[in-house]
Amino acid sequence: MFQQATPVVRNLLIINIIFYVVAHLLYPDLKGVLAGYYPSAPQFQPWQVITHMFMHAGLGHLFFNMFALFMFGSQLERVWGPKRFLNYYLACGLGAFFLHELVVGYGFFSTYGTWFPRIEELYPTFGYSALLGAAQRMFIPVVGASGAVFGLLLGFGMLFPNTRLQLLFPPVPIKARYFVLGYGALELMLALDNSPGDNVAHFAHLGGMIFGYFLLKKWQKDRDVFY
Repeated sequence: MFQQATPVVRNLLIINIIFYVVAHLLYPDLKGVLAGYYPSAPQFQPWQVITHMFMHAGLGHLFFNMFALFMFGSQLERVWGPKRFLNYYLACGLGAFFLHELVVGYGFFSTYGTWFPRIEELYPTFGYSALLGAAQRMFIPVVGASGAVFGLLLGFGMLFPNTRLQLLFPPVPIKARYFVLGYGALELMLALDNSPGDNVAHFAHLGGMIFGYFLLKKWQKDRDVFY
């Protein structure tokens, strides 16, 4: 897998695996430092807008994101080259984080009347331990490369729309363009459904696709996206 991957994809795979091993097996406290938190959360740090893309909740989460990165990212890097591919990947990841936190902020505004609630102001009588527990329940961190990977999926569908992808469920081939459209529609439906217990950041997935789409359109307008 590593030998067949393009240079940037290979490095991204290695970095994600290193982050997983270090945060889950060697220094578990790093998970709270590198995951992405809402800006008004006590745990928020500026670097999290980047580092959250390299954190994963579990081995399955890591595997499926890295498999998609390898499958779709290598093809795109061969077309765009390393620099443009990396810019696209990071832009989609940042876009995913932005849209996810925008939706979270709107939820706070609807509930508390402010986009940036402060936990100590909401619970002025709480002690430190109680405030920390309330913050952990209120500010849920986001982790994973899924937003960037969904941007890659969108890019693959736009550059190779007629390529047939073999699905596992159901086991039928489907053109990339229809797969992307269907997956995007499913994510939108799940995001709007907002089922209790669903801990998947569907708006982050959509954010990666949306930012990827507009970036590709900008490149296409500049008439150099395919060179």
